[in-house]
Parts: sequence; C-alpha cells; structure tokens
Amino acid sequence: MAKLYFRYGAMNSGKSTALLQVAYNYEERGQRVLLMKPHIDIKGDKNILSRLGVAREVDILIETEDSLRERVACASAQDAQSPEHPRPVAAILIDEAQFLTPTQVDDALRLAVEDNIPVLAYGIRTDFKTVAFPGARRLLEISHSLEELKTICRCGRKAIFNGRRIGDAFVFDGNQVSIDGIDAEYESLCGVCYLQESHGALGE
Repeated sequence: MAKLYFRYGAMNSGKSTALLQVAYNYEERGQRVLLMKPHIDIKGDKNILSRLGVAREVDILIETEDSLRERVACASAQDAQSPEHPRPVAAILIDEAQFLTPTQVDDALRLAVEDNIPVLAYGIRTDFKTVAFPGARRLLEISHSLEELKTICRCGRKAIFNGRRIGDAFVFDGNQVSIDGIDAEYESLCGVCYLQESHGALGE
C-alpha cells in the first residue's frame, strides 16, 4: 500500500525546492510523476517556483471543485494513449497543499490507499494569524507520514509562524488567503518574534 505524506514548514523552508528534487529523483530513474498545485496559488502562474530559481510547469492545476482522483484518472488515460508518457504514474507531488479542500485531501488518501500511488503533499500548516488552513488541518489528521521542513527566524531560532507584512508593518487582521491585489509580503518567525510583533501591532 502506498502512503500519503505531508511535508510542511514555515514559508521559505524549501518546500518547493524539495518537491522539485523529488520529481527529479523519480524521473532520473525512469519513473512518471504528476505535479499538481491548487489554481488559487497564482504565484508563478502554472509553474512551481523554487527560491533557488528553479521552475517547472505543473501537469494539473487543481480547481476548488475538482476531484483529485478524477483528474489523475483522466491524466493517466491520456498518458496511455500518448507515446510521450506510456508509463503508469509512480507518484503524485502537490505543491501549496494547504489550499486543497478537505474533500480533496480525502481524495489524496484514496489515491494512496486504494489506487496505490504515493502522494507527497507540500505546504504550510497555518496562516498569518496562526489558524490552520482547512487543507493542512485535514492533512495533519489523516496523512501516514508527517515531516517538518525547517527554516530559521531572523533571530536565529527555528521559525514556525508566518507573519504578514504590508509595507514595513506586520498585520494580524484580514482574509486568510491574500490573492486580491493586496501588496502583502511574508516573513517566517519564531514564537518569540511573532508574539513581539503581534503585541506591538495591538498596542500591548
């Protein structure tokens, strides 16, 4: 039986780089992989972007209403008729997996358990208010394997939170997903630095 893996970390912890390395490793050994990411992630358009400058176009952009199993079955059927991809899918790699719906995460589990295709999902656990994304919460609940990808805060401690900045100021109110033209940037913070910034923003 294949497994569902959730590899998570604060922003800038190298998740996309790790995903692309795994894809390379499979393909170096002649294996077929499917790369996917939710359509809501407009960064890079149809590409998975690494901070190291590596980019690769995904095979499937996942819409909110999509069934992952149906999308994979459709891709596999097309592969069977194409001389370019005659091999079965050996693994499914999902970037920005926190944007999946809980139902899509359940689909990912069924792809692993019932269809015997390993699914490796990469993403962050919580938003800038330390609230879990619905997709990440479901992945934490049902994944066979959880792995934290680590990065450091500006102070040198391990970063676990994602602070949102607009200009030079951290903000702690707003929509969970910032895709509507707000010029927001993010910084990975340890618990100490996150609380210091949040207290300052709230005037405490």
